[in-house]
This record gives sequence, C-alpha cells and structure tokens, in this order.
Amino acid sequence: MEIDKKIHFPFGRSFMLRAELGQGSCGKTVLLHDEVIDEYFVCKKYSPLLDEWKELLFKGFVSEIKLLYSLHHINVVRVFNYMLYPDKYSGYIFMEYVEGMDIEEYLTLHPENINEVFLQVIDAFAHLESRNILHRDVRPSNLMVTNDGVVKVIDFGFGKKVLEDVDFDKSISLNWWCELPLEFESKLYTHATEVYFVGKLFEKIVFDNSIFSFNHSPLVERMTKRSPHERTDSFAGVREEALTNTTESVAFSGSEISTYQEFSRSLVSAISKIVSDAKYFEVDEFSVRLEKTYKSVMLENQVPSNSQVIKCFVNGAYYFSKVNRMPVNVIKEFLQLLSSSNREKRNIIEANIYARLDAVEKYKPKPVPDFSSFDEIPF
Repeated sequence: MEIDKKIHFPFGRSFMLRAELGQGSCGKTVLLHDEVIDEYFVCKKYSPLLDEWKELLFKGFVSEIKLLYSLHHINVVRVFNYMLYPDKYSGYIFMEYVEGMDIEEYLTLHPENINEVFLQVIDAFAHLESRNILHRDVRPSNLMVTNDGVVKVIDFGFGKKVLEDVDFDKSISLNWWCELPLEFESKLYTHATEVYFVGKLFEKIVFDNSIFSFNHSPLVERMTKRSPHERTDSFAGVREEALTNTTESVAFSGSEISTYQEFSRSLVSAISKIVSDAKYFEVDEFSVRLEKTYKSVMLENQVPSNSQVIKCFVNGAYYFSKVNRMPVNVIKEFLQLLSSSNREKRNIIEANIYARLDAVEKYKPKPVPDFSSFDEIPF
C-alpha cells in the first residue's frame, strides 16, 4: 500500500552543554552530552553574526549538511542528525565529536606516525574527489587526529560540488597560510589545487619538525608545484604512488597472502561481467559491508547468493554466477585478515582487489532512452 503522510515527532530531546568550541561568522559550535546514550556530539548552530546574512547564507548551510550526508569514510567527520527551520533561516547539525588535536600539533608530538597520517589524509581526500566534492579550506585546524591516531577531515562550510557553479572568490579570499598556486591568478580552484595545499601542509610539517622518516618527500615535491601543469593533479594519482612507495616496506606472511588469494579468487570467479562505469568501494567501506554480509550468512556453509558478497565491493551493475557459491569460511578468514592489518596493509589489499576487479570483463551500460522528441512522456 502506498503511503504519503507527514509524520511529526514531538521534540522532547535535551542535551547537556559541556563546552563552547568556537564562534564563526555563520554561527557557533558547542559540545553537547546526550545523557541517555552517554555520547558526546558537536553541534553546529546556524546563526550568522548579522541578521541580514541569515537568508543569504542559509542555502550554504543546507549545502554543508547535504555534503556531509553524502560522505561515508572513516577519515571524514560523520554527521549524525540535523534540524532545519527554513521559515526562520535557522538550524543545527549534530556531528561526530573528534577528541584529539589538529594534525600539526599531533605530528609535532608524534613525528614517527607521519607516514600513516599522510596515507589517511590522502585516503580522505581521494574519497572526496571520488564524490566530486571540494573541501576548499585545507588548513591544519581542519585536519584533526584523534587520540587513537585516526585522521578526521572537518569543517565543510566552504565545501562545494565540483559540477555546481562555484563562488571561487570565497576560496581565493581566505586567509591562506602558504604561498598560493598559480591557478588562483585565474580564479580557478580544482582537486589539483587541493593536492597542492595538502602537499604544502606536509612540506611545512616535515620542515618545521625536521622529520627525516617521511617516506613520500619526492611525491610531496610533485604535489606542491605552483603550476598545475607540472603538479600531480589528482588524489587518485597521489594515492596510487603513495601505495607503491609503501608496498616496498610492508611484508605479508605466507598465511596472509594465502588468505587474500583464496578470497580474491572466489570473488572474481563469482563475477561474470561488470558494467564499465562501475566504481569500487574503498577498504573501510567494503570492510563494513562485508562484515554485515558475513553476520547474515555465518551459519551457512556457502553464501546463498554470490551477489551478497559482490555488492560489498562493486558500486554498479554486474552479472554473477549462480553456481560455485563462495564458502562462508573464506569470508570469515578474509575479515580476520582485514581486522588484523594496519592502514598500510589494508590499502595494499584494496589496491590488489581493485586490480583483480579491473581484469574482469566489462560491458557498456544500456543507453537511457531519449524521450525529448515524444509528445508524451511514458509515465
């Protein structure tokens, strides 16, 4: 039965105000404690300093919510909920509380972790790039590191979809902390620009702290070319090179290699064809998806359908085999490998899974019918 009914929930929630975290031109940010579930949340209230800005900037606040809701990555701050009051041009975002310090402070105290942190930052921005999202305010205070050493990219107030009209003046007028790239002279801001700022950030941290254990200095040098034509122009490219550099220093045991090979063989043999425009989920996302799938089939000897596993990795259409179903114990052992691996190993596993999937036969998606020449639309 089709339902089309508006549901109104009574507003009965309350939180304990624990701290005021900051005040910006668009509002204030506070730390709240939910005593019911004993969790902390960062709450960002939309409340511009000047009343005449309220209506003008409200669309940008809503855009920030939409951006955050489209992102699912361990290294990007998570949004839990929001409340909007369009008639009053007001609203709130409830976000993950990142308990830690900014990246500059963290690496000053823990320079030995710079290679791990670098890979996490590149992972985060590669994820943004894959979603066609620009952060547009890359600076130390917007790259936090938790007490457990997990990077979190925060503050998407200036974020924009690449394909939308972008007010470049906002990015260009920011008080940037380093020499500006040449494309700013043409009022251009792209993913290559973000590559530049991330590279400059690590260049500064390495220099200021005299860190000699950083493994990616030649890569950072290419990231920080002022001319975009000489620069590594995508985080996908940066990530691939960083992983190549990392592979030489990471060793897998014989049993770990066997576990990976058994799973990857089973995965690829279950797929007949993959649509040519399909994407692959990143390691943090396919780990969560595969864990959920495993819990739903863990009492079986084989998965009921190979598609249950394939959809954990392939974001797009595919054909799959209904025979030779994947053994459940193979999934279990692969998940144990993932959970026991550090970031560098997980990234290498992901890269190898990608290579296997790239070798699967591809097919072109069926064209979408063009009904523009019809007098009537089909439905």
